[in-house]
Amino acid sequence: MPHIFIRAKVADFNRWKAIYSANAGVRKIVGLKEEHLWRSAADPNNVFILFATDNLNAAQAYVNSPELRAKMKEAGVTDRPDIHILL
Repeated sequence: MPHIFIRAKVADFNRWKAIYSANAGVRKIVGLKEEHLWRSAADPNNVFILFATDNLNAAQAYVNSPELRAKMKEAGVTDRPDIHILL
């Protein structure tokens, strides 16, 4: 099963997490299933998420969409996230 791994720096983890959690329905629609969410021990505002997907095309379209970029900005993502497709 393909996976998508994302690393992002956020201004405030708790604020980011609330907005991220509220967006779970959209992730489900595009076929993203969260498998793990981690925070860096050295910097708790550095977030790592591993998703599984059974629809790689829809998931890739979403992670590259202006909609997600706007949601990340709203949530306080402060850098350009690293997004990796894993097969």
